[in-house]
Amino acid sequence: MGEPPASLGVIARRVDMVLEALLESESRRWTDLDSELAGPLGELARLVRSGGKRLRPAFCHWGFVAAGGDIAEAELVDSPVVTAGAALELLHAQALFHDDVIDDADSRRGSTTTHRLFGDRHRESGWAGEARRFGEGVAILVGDLAGVYADRLIGSATGETRAVWDELRIEVDVGQLLDVLGSATGNRSLERAERVCRYKSAKYSIERPLHLGASIAGGSAAVIAALSEYGLPLGEAFQMRDDVIGVFGDPALTGKPVGGDLRESKPTPLMARAFAAASPAQHIVLDRVGTPDLSDADIADIQQVIVETGALSELEGSINLRLEQAVEALDDRIDGSAVGPLTELAGFIVDRAA
Repeated sequence: MGEPPASLGVIARRVDMVLEALLESESRRWTDLDSELAGPLGELARLVRSGGKRLRPAFCHWGFVAAGGDIAEAELVDSPVVTAGAALELLHAQALFHDDVIDDADSRRGSTTTHRLFGDRHRESGWAGEARRFGEGVAILVGDLAGVYADRLIGSATGETRAVWDELRIEVDVGQLLDVLGSATGNRSLERAERVCRYKSAKYSIERPLHLGASIAGGSAAVIAALSEYGLPLGEAFQMRDDVIGVFGDPALTGKPVGGDLRESKPTPLMARAFAAASPAQHIVLDRVGTPDLSDADIADIQQVIVETGALSELEGSINLRLEQAVEALDDRIDGSAVGPLTELAGFIVDRAA
């Protein structure tokens, strides 16, 4: 895996300053009201601080620069583009809290998920009601709180920025719904899998953050179009890499058990390709996908079939093609000072192991 671009860390530090100030202030505010709120609010702070790459704020920053925004302004901690980056991180935190409940995940970034943590606390304390429902309820509400804080940060934005923000939020929820439906119905079509990929990740993670930054700089229609031509294929490549990691990833790097996507029967382009190319004997192995108690041996068998069908190599080809399409879109429609950093970011997010 390549080293992250130096600019990623610089942008992250500014965004983290905004997040820390907000989280510390809100923690003091609400724990003064009731000390029992320290636990749930602490979970929000823990997730936000737990090592996310801050990719969405970076794309927001470079979208601002690509549209002719003043780099010196973007380097100010109280600038609108830094605030928007912090809002994106809080919105992402909301999505992760909710996603972990939807997937019934045990771990996130190497730590116990919030719904598991509070479910265990309920059980060990002998509190009233059902431990599982309590844990899930806490995680959902903490996620909602993150979403409210995100909305508050973006609240004073101009009309165009607000429109991009609202569309981003709608699209990621639509993507999540398509993901949940695909897992439940067993829809294995490549068309559906790529639709989920586009709405759950490509738009939300890259295209819309770019648009958000560009809108703050008053970007033209030509700039927005160029950023879409870059952001959509790159976002799809980003999610496809996630799909590979979800099946073949190293738990020491991902912080999640190997084969999680197989247990949850995620409708991914990788699995759509494997099912389409599988022989009858291979289908018998792939039909185990979606079984919650998959053993390590089952996962190894499924991984082998994915490789044997050519699905993995075909997907790697699609990732590389989309990366090329994205970089080719970085033409003279955007400010030249953004081309190098956006090219570097593209290579980094496609060539990663976690």
